[in-house]
Amino acid sequence: MASEKTKELYRILMEKGYPKEFCAEIAYKHMNTDYTAGRMLAYLYRVSNPRIEDLVDEMLAILSDRQQIMQKKEMEQAQAVMNDVYRNGL
Repeated sequence: MASEKTKELYRILMEKGYPKEFCAEIAYKHMNTDYTAGRMLAYLYRVSNPRIEDLVDEMLAILSDRQQIMQKKEMEQAQAVMNDVYRNGL
């Protein structure tokens, strides 16, 4: 089930005249979380008519940032478990 931001992203991309298949790929496959769709929407509101290449570049940057955030959270969680083991033992 697509979120409201994902649906809005698809609608905005279509309104800007990008091909339907491209819009669906971006919105529903790659930018399908509130975080990623929100970031892409912010980009589209700042940049009036980006080329497809620029849009894809921004999408890749957003996905890279999201991946780094997820890795950081995983490392923080693992460190919290290790700290608990150090404090309380196994």
